[in-house]
Amino acid sequence: MRPNIDLDWAIHGRIKDYAEASGLNLSEAYTEVLEAGLEALETQDQQ
Repeated sequence: MRPNIDLDWAIHGRIKDYAEASGLNLSEAYTEVLEAGLEALETQDQQ
């Protein structure tokens, strides 16, 4: 279940473009982007 959040349409568009370029469906693209972002934040916290 996805959270009900407001995303800027520009961000959604970028993720949609990423999905198309990577051969992913939209759910897979959102998952990859969110996981990569969380990993980057966790790495920053450890430095």
